[in-house]
Amino acid sequence: MAEAHSAVAFSFSITHEGWDINYDREVLDLVWQSGVRSWKKRLARFRTGVRNGVYPAHLQSLWLVIAIAVGLHFTKRHVPFDLVNKWLSVLPGDTLQWQLTACSLAGLVVWLSICYTMRYSLKLLLMYKGWMYEKRAPGSRVSLQTRLWGLFVKILATWNKPGLYSFQGSLPRLPLPSVQDTMSRYLRSVRPLLDDSNYNRMERLAKEFQLGISTKLQRYLFLKSWWSTNYVSDWWEEYVYLRGRGALMVNSNFYGIDAIFMHPTKVQSARAASVVNLLLQFRRTVERQELEPILVQGLVPLCSWQYERIFNTVRAPGVESDKIIHYQDSNHIVVLYRGCYYKVIIYHNGRILRPCELQIQIDHILQQGAEKPQPGEELLASLTAGDRTKWAQVRQTVFAKGVNRTSLHTVESAAFVLSLDEKPFEFDLAHPEKLDQFGRYLLHGNGHDRWFDKSFTVCVGSNGRIGFNAEHTWADAAVMSHIWEMLIMGETEQRADAPVMAHVWENIVAEEATNPRYDENGNTVGIPEFEPPTPKRLTWDLNDRVTQDAIEEAHIAAQKLLNDVDLRILVHDAYGKGLMKTCRLSPDAFIQMALQLAYYRDAGKFSLTYEASMTRLFREGRTETVRPCTIESAAWVKAMLDTNVSVEERVRLLNAACERHQLGYQDAMCGKGIDRHLFCLYVVSKYLEIDSPFLQEVLSEPWRLSTSQTPHGQTSKMDLKKHPNCISAGGGFGPVADDGYGVSYIVAGEDLIFFHISSKKSCGTTSSERFAQEICRALGDMKHLFEEYRSLQKQKQPTAAVKSDKAEVK
Repeated sequence: MAEAHSAVAFSFSITHEGWDINYDREVLDLVWQSGVRSWKKRLARFRTGVRNGVYPAHLQSLWLVIAIAVGLHFTKRHVPFDLVNKWLSVLPGDTLQWQLTACSLAGLVVWLSICYTMRYSLKLLLMYKGWMYEKRAPGSRVSLQTRLWGLFVKILATWNKPGLYSFQGSLPRLPLPSVQDTMSRYLRSVRPLLDDSNYNRMERLAKEFQLGISTKLQRYLFLKSWWSTNYVSDWWEEYVYLRGRGALMVNSNFYGIDAIFMHPTKVQSARAASVVNLLLQFRRTVERQELEPILVQGLVPLCSWQYERIFNTVRAPGVESDKIIHYQDSNHIVVLYRGCYYKVIIYHNGRILRPCELQIQIDHILQQGAEKPQPGEELLASLTAGDRTKWAQVRQTVFAKGVNRTSLHTVESAAFVLSLDEKPFEFDLAHPEKLDQFGRYLLHGNGHDRWFDKSFTVCVGSNGRIGFNAEHTWADAAVMSHIWEMLIMGETEQRADAPVMAHVWENIVAEEATNPRYDENGNTVGIPEFEPPTPKRLTWDLNDRVTQDAIEEAHIAAQKLLNDVDLRILVHDAYGKGLMKTCRLSPDAFIQMALQLAYYRDAGKFSLTYEASMTRLFREGRTETVRPCTIESAAWVKAMLDTNVSVEERVRLLNAACERHQLGYQDAMCGKGIDRHLFCLYVVSKYLEIDSPFLQEVLSEPWRLSTSQTPHGQTSKMDLKKHPNCISAGGGFGPVADDGYGVSYIVAGEDLIFFHISSKKSCGTTSSERFAQEICRALGDMKHLFEEYRSLQKQKQPTAAVKSDKAEVK
C-alpha cells in the first residue's frame, strides 16, 4: 500500500554493487523536529522545576543574596554564621577566585535557608482552615485571627507571580480524621434513612468497630498518611477506577456540552480546527506552566496535580487492573470519521498549526467520506466501551504486534481524539428533546464513535456544535468534582472548586466568544503559510474470525447499555441564582434541598444521596462525599408536605437544612469527611484479611441519588456581562445505581439552571422525565414559599409600627 511505503523513513540493503541506502527526507525531518521539541520541553521542565522548587522565593533573588555576601566579605564584615570563612577552610586556596566561590556558596546556603523558611511558613499558614467557617453574610465580621492569617498568606503567596505547579510543595497533606469523629458523623448522616430498630443495629455495629479492630486499621492508615503524599488518592484511583471491570461508557465516562446560546459557525471542519488549535494552545500553557493556579478568594491555592494528565493520556486495559499511561509529548491527534481512523500532524517547524491549516487537513478527511472502513474497523471502538477484562485479553493477542500494535499506539499516544459526527447537535427551547439527544450523542454516541479509553474525545456535530466525552480516572472533572459555595458575599459567590476538564472547556468557550476566529462564510480566518501534511489513514488487520466475534460481542453489549439510558436535560429558566441570593441561601444548598424534596415526592422515601466536594486544598487531593440527606433536610421536606406547618416554620427549617448542608461541605473540604476515611479503613482491612461487618455494610450501601454541580467562571476571560451567551449547558453522567438517578446541574446565570438527569429505562421505578417535573415543582414551591414569607413579613411590619406608636402615646 502507498501508506505503508510512505511510512518507511530509512532503509538499506546490501547488493553485489555495495550499500543501497534509501530514506525519506520529509519523514526524517519530522523525526528531527520531534526530537528537538522534546529536548526543548525537557529543558523548560527543568527550568520551571527549579523555579517551583524555591517558590515562594524568586529565583533571581539568589544573585542578590550572593552579591550581599560578596559585599559583606570584602568590606570585612561577617556573613551570618561566618559561612564564607568556613567554606574557605575546606576550599583548596584563598585567592580572589576561591573567595568569590566561597561567597557564592555561602550566599547559596543562606538563600536556600530563606527559600525553605518561606515555603514551610506558607505551608503552616495553609494548614489553617478557620477562614472557611467564617460567616460571610451581609453584616458579618471576619475574625481578627483570620484577617491576620490572610495578610500573611497574601504577603507570601502573591508577591511573586506563581506558575501552575508553584504551590505544590507548600500545600499541606490531607489530615486523617479520628475514628470517633467519623463514626459520629456517619451515624448522624444515616439517621433520616433508618427506622429506630435499624438505626440501633447500625449504632451497635459502629460501636463494635470503633472499640475493636478500628484501632489497628487506623494505626496503619496513620503511617500511610505520613509516608505518602495523600493517604486517599492512590487507593481511590486504583480500587475505585482502575480495578473496575465494568464498561467505561455510561458507567464512568462523562460528557460536556457546548455553549448552546452561541453558534459561531455551522461549518464542521472550521469549528473542529478552531477547537483543536485552542486545545493545543491550552496544552502548551500547561506544559510551560504559564497557566495561573486557581486561588480561592485570591489567596488559597488549589492543587494543580491533575493538569499533568489532561493530554497525551490513555487508560490501558488490564486483565485484573487497568493502568494510566501518560506520554510526555505527542505531535499528532487522531480523527475518527465514519468508522475510519486518521493520524493528523499538529506541528510544523516547532509551532502549532494554525486553525486555517488544520481546517485543510480536516476538510481532506471529510472529503474521504466515500472511503469504506476496513473489516472490523468501524466497530473497533466498541472494545473500549465494554468489559475491561475482555478488552484486555483481545488487546494482548490481537494488538500485541504488527500493524495493529502500531495503529493502536498511534491512537493511544495522540494528544486527544477528535470525532467528526455525521449528525447535527441541535438545541431548541421549543423542542427539549433535541437537547436530550445532544446529551446522548456526547454521553455514548453510537457506542463505537468515541475512543472511551482516551482522557477525552472532542465531538463535533455536522452543524458545527461541539462537546466532549471524557474518561474519569485521570482527574475529577465537570460532573464528578463539584462546588462548595460560600455564603453570599456581596454580588459574588466565593467558590472553592476547579474541575479540570470544566476549566479546559470554559477556556475554549471564552476564547471563541472574545476573539474573532471565523469569517463571514463560517471558515477559519487566516491564510495558510504552507500546505499542511496530509492526514494518514491508519491500517488494521482484524480479519480473523475470533477478532471479529470479539468486536461484535462488545458492540452488542454497548448497544444494550446505551439503549437503556434515559437522559433528560432540563432547562429551568423560571429563575436562577438571582432569587437564591435574595433568600440569602447558598445556591448549591438551595438546589440540593429542591432535589431532596423532588426525590421524596418521586420515590416516596429518602435515600442515600451523593454530592462530591473537592479536597484540592491539600496536595494531590481529589474528592470527598457530602451527604445532602440530613436530619435537617428530612425535617424540612416533611414540613413541606404537611399542610399544618406554618410558612415561618418551613422557612426556619429550610435555613437550618441549608446551614447543615453548608457545614457538611466545609467539613468535607477540610478533610473531615466520612466516606473516604471509611473507604481507606476498608482497604487496610482487606490487606490484613480482617472482616468488618460494619465496613462491609457501609460500603455496600447504594447511592440512589448521585448529584453534582458543574462550575463556570474559572477563567478571567469569561466575562458574562460582556458576553451573556457565553454559557455552557454543563455536562452529565450516567446513573450510579440501576434503580437511581444521576443528576448534574449548572447554575448558568441569574435566571437559568440546567439539570442533566439520567436513569435506566429498564428500572420500573425511575423516570428521568418524571423526576425533571418534580424538580420544577420543588423549585416552584420554594419560590412560592419565600414569596409567602415576604408577604407575611410585610404585613407584620405595619402592625409592629402601630404597636410602637401606641406605646409612645402611653
